[in-house]
Amino acid sequence: QMQLVASGGGLVQPGESLRLSCAASGFDFSQSPMSWYRQAPGKEEEFVAIITDDSQYTNYGDAVMGRFTVTRDNARNTLYLRMNSLRPSDTAVYYCAHGSEGWRSRGQGTQVTVSS
Repeated sequence: QMQLVASGGGLVQPGESLRLSCAASGFDFSQSPMSWYRQAPGKEEEFVAIITDDSQYTNYGDAVMGRFTVTRDNARNTLYLRMNSLRPSDTAVYYCAHGSEGWRSRGQGTQVTVSS
């Protein structure tokens, strides 16, 4: 059974940085593309980033392009999201998901709040 648990969220000021982690278990993480999504209160889910199993390819949503970086450590079964230059509009619950299954496979999220 696939389990995905995101962590590392918190309250930060605009312009600051955070790194999120996602611990994966119950499936072959090293052979799986992985994604990050987010959902702000009252809004639909939004694609944030995707990375292939071998880290050779990444892609990002327009809203985070150039500020966020997705990486992974297959030896640790862990996905990461480095978020720089955070904005109030980045406030949301962030989720990791299996890259092929998408939003429906999301696990436990972590809250990120950007506010002065």
